[in-house]
Amino acid sequence: MRADSEQTPLEEDQAELAAEVFRMLADPTRVRLLWALVGREMSVNELIVHTGKPGPTVSQHLAKLRLARLVQTRRVGTSVYYRPANDHVEQLVTDAVYNAEHVASDHPAHHRPRLIAGQADA
Repeated sequence: MRADSEQTPLEEDQAELAAEVFRMLADPTRVRLLWALVGREMSVNELIVHTGKPGPTVSQHLAKLRLARLVQTRRVGTSVYYRPANDHVEQLVTDAVYNAEHVASDHPAHHRPRLIAGQADA
């Protein structure tokens, strides 16, 4: 949130671009792909395994995310690695997932203490 109390009016083209980002995030598979990429990059094959979706489906969604400039790629030989385009994309996806946790639970997972390796549930 901005520290100052005055918001400048949002230009029409900025509003359209922001709405396009939300349209891209309106698909659960794309949200799952972006969530998998928060803080790391992954190959298409890793994303296929991670999401459990068929290869063509993952590839089509990644292409849409790339066209929307929400992901970037890096090619190594025949492999293509995907990562979020910037920190704002990561924050947007993280905030959306965390907000969904708040809607679904009085005790969202991201607020629960993390267990230390080897520590059993009390």
